[in-house]
Amino acid sequence: MTIWPVIGLSKPNMLSMTPSRQKFSARAALLAAAALGITWLAHLDYSKKISTDVLELIPAAERAPELALVRSLAGERTARVVLCAVRGVGDPTAAAHTFIAALKESPAIADAVALSDPAMRNALGRALYEQRLQLLLPSWLATEHRAFAVAGRPPGEFSPWLADRVASSLDPFLSRPESAAFQDLLPSDPLLLVPGFISKINFLAASGPSAPGTALVWVETRASPFSEAGQAPVFTALEAALAAVRGHEPAATLAWTGISRFAADSRKKIEKEISTLNLISLAAVLTVAALLVRRAWRLLNLLPVVLLAMLGAWCATTIAFARLHILVFVVGSLLTGIAIDYGFYIYMQPPMRPGEPYADKLRRLLRPLLSSCFTTVAGFAMLLASDLPLIRQLGVFVGAGLVSALAAALLYFAQYDGSHLEAHVLQALRPRGAKWPKFLLFAAFAVALAGPWLLHWRDDIRELEISSPALAQNDSEVRALFGESDDSTVYLTQGATTADARAALEDFFAWHEKNFPGASAASLGLALPLAGDWQALPTRLGELENFSADLRDALHRAGYDPASFAPFFSAWENFRTQPRPNYDALAAALSAPLTGPLSLLMHTDGHTCWFLTIARHADTGPEPPAALATTSLNQLQSFNHLFTRYRSSALHLSLAGLALVIAGVFATYGWRRGLRIALIPAGSCFFVLGALGLCGQTLNLFHLLGAFLGVCIAHNYAIFSADTHRDTPPPSIRLSAASALASFGVLAFSRIPVVSALGTTVALIVLTALIVIELEPLTRPRHADDPA
Repeated sequence: MTIWPVIGLSKPNMLSMTPSRQKFSARAALLAAAALGITWLAHLDYSKKISTDVLELIPAAERAPELALVRSLAGERTARVVLCAVRGVGDPTAAAHTFIAALKESPAIADAVALSDPAMRNALGRALYEQRLQLLLPSWLATEHRAFAVAGRPPGEFSPWLADRVASSLDPFLSRPESAAFQDLLPSDPLLLVPGFISKINFLAASGPSAPGTALVWVETRASPFSEAGQAPVFTALEAALAAVRGHEPAATLAWTGISRFAADSRKKIEKEISTLNLISLAAVLTVAALLVRRAWRLLNLLPVVLLAMLGAWCATTIAFARLHILVFVVGSLLTGIAIDYGFYIYMQPPMRPGEPYADKLRRLLRPLLSSCFTTVAGFAMLLASDLPLIRQLGVFVGAGLVSALAAALLYFAQYDGSHLEAHVLQALRPRGAKWPKFLLFAAFAVALAGPWLLHWRDDIRELEISSPALAQNDSEVRALFGESDDSTVYLTQGATTADARAALEDFFAWHEKNFPGASAASLGLALPLAGDWQALPTRLGELENFSADLRDALHRAGYDPASFAPFFSAWENFRTQPRPNYDALAAALSAPLTGPLSLLMHTDGHTCWFLTIARHADTGPEPPAALATTSLNQLQSFNHLFTRYRSSALHLSLAGLALVIAGVFATYGWRRGLRIALIPAGSCFFVLGALGLCGQTLNLFHLLGAFLGVCIAHNYAIFSADTHRDTPPPSIRLSAASALASFGVLAFSRIPVVSALGTTVALIVLTALIVIELEPLTRPRHADDPA
């Protein structure tokens, strides 16, 4: 059986061409591929193609409903909020008015509200008052029905019993200081529906703490903060608004915060990180290579191979995915250290005889080249089954880059006759049969066996970005001015329909009261009755046919003039006879008057409905169970448990990929040589994980990905060392490993924690594999003809 049909080459083609035709065909293929790739990349709109949004690392169709809610909310409304504090002004009200007027002239701004403006709170109070019977009465009647059932009175006495309870509740209410604010409301609301509900949500509508000489403005932008339209135009609008204020208040300054500010800063730093890492990585690889070869200038022949590999990776990934996270290209810079390997293996292969044709040399190298490349690519192809977009994108990027690197190396060196890069001859360590290599390998085996059991894992989505302490400090200071503090927790409760969300909110409040006793919590969603209470309203109103007369009698007995409550009796009779809206229309009427920051309290449009709850306790303690469809808003900053779940998924995919790689090796080399090839990368990986475990290092998802990548790279070295039939590894392996160490060693110093974790893990595995490959021949028995 011949290998040519497997790789798509027939003997009459490339490998049997005349040298001149071979060179022409190789150059034509390289130039055509480069032209097509550059043309494709040149026409892309990178502002739309590449994202810095951390939330885009989360699948859009995330299975956990509470995480899907947080992702959608963060991507829509709350992410577009900008908090502004205009300081150093004599008249904060006038400064806020000027600032807001200037902001609204910009098309980038959707809304701007002064936090001290009472209009939005008045609108909410007016809506609650005007709809008090539709909104608040069903829940109130349900509560009173339960109390009546506990009292054990006959069903026919519900109306007079309820009237007596209403009349007897007025004196205790009027004796409280806060009742003064509701004196004018009492004649139309003796049931105390509005006062009772307002007392539960008063801190939801608070205007925030006042700071002398400071105007607080809540701003909502039109575009996502992760897009160009949501960054530069917004920053320009804020600068113009501050300039307008300084026209009257020259000493005014602006402190502001928003996700757009963090996103812009992160994008700038990551873009710089990409260029810096790629340049330093390439320089490190070439420097290391120059130290190990005789004619360093000839290493320039490897540069086109690396560039074409990166070009192929970029093209394949941008074609395969409509939108990519920028972190893919940061981590993708590691291809510099891998793509050069195939060039080393071909370039450093000495000819078997003077004038040996390129085709003959290639035939000797083709099996290890194809085995190392395609088994590794097959392993990375398993990552395409991951739910995490970043892992799928990395799988395509690295896999396509490796195939491109191999194709580029095969074609590029077909242009040269007798091309051979000579390495410096390194002194052998010691003859075979020495004892110390066995001791070292045994110690490494012990570490690999025991150390991984001591590993600790922790995932944090914040490690995907470059930290900015100055912005974080500014964010804390501005949010403190707006009343946000560590002694409160924000929850979001969602449902497919308004009725589902409201039912989940009721269950959440029961859970919260049990788990945080004494801690108050407020949600505007409680103003909306449960769907069951709304449906039961006609029946319960039928039981209160004589309630007006019963209440007049009860008020008279309590010492009140029933005539003073005429507005209530009129509203009651109208409500009993007028048609009632459907449940969704009731919810829409509640949310309609919400503006500014109050507009984030609830959402009843679209495919997902949600209610916001603010609780008076620190963000500690148990998280609501998934059945409550509720999550704390701190999950916007840290999806730790989500990434922990994806780490488990990635582990299974990595193991499946490695199984596929090992199966390919056994199929190609048989079980004896295949076992040696498999043990070197696997042993190196477990040794590194064991060493990290013994050192107490905490690992994350990207340490795991680094381990998978390191095993794939070490697998290549094992294949080429096994295929040489020599006691010492060929120079190409040493040079390749040293280059990978340089490349990934550069990544280890990245300011992005997860990139540093990946680079460190791969570098350690590569180093370990190289040491094992160097020491393994020394453990074999010494032959009689070995030198002393």
